[in-house]
Amino acid sequence: MGIIRLTKKFTFEMAHALSGYDGQCSHIHGHSYILYVTVQGQPETDVASPKYGMVIDFTELKQAVYRLIIDRLDHALLLRHDAPLANELQKTYEKIVQTPYQPTCENMVQDFAAILQTALPPRISLYSVRLHETATSYAEWVNTDAEACPTA
Repeated sequence: MGIIRLTKKFTFEMAHALSGYDGQCSHIHGHSYILYVTVQGQPETDVASPKYGMVIDFTELKQAVYRLIIDRLDHALLLRHDAPLANELQKTYEKIVQTPYQPTCENMVQDFAAILQTALPPRISLYSVRLHETATSYAEWVNTDAEACPTA
């Protein structure tokens, strides 16, 4: 049986600001993010298994993405740890998330990929993560090793 890729779509609302940026994104602003997570593997071949024919149960993938990403970031303000007032804001508001990186779409998608790779079952590999920041703009991380070793 061949390798199958599955994609699950997620949405969340989040604000961020790019500290030191020389444009409009230096101000706190929000986006309606759309996240696509694609995994790959071989479907379960054991006919006695309740997961027979599945690469991964979509519910299992959904639970992992919510637990590791969505629950933490939905309706949050994401700031670089050294952003002015980041620590002060955190004293007043619950969902201020500080990161070691500039919270660009490019950096976020890499972070999400790193987090998700460690959470998948061993027989499943993360193929790609796509994060739409706007209706017309997105960043995408693709596992270049996935083509060479599809069941890593």
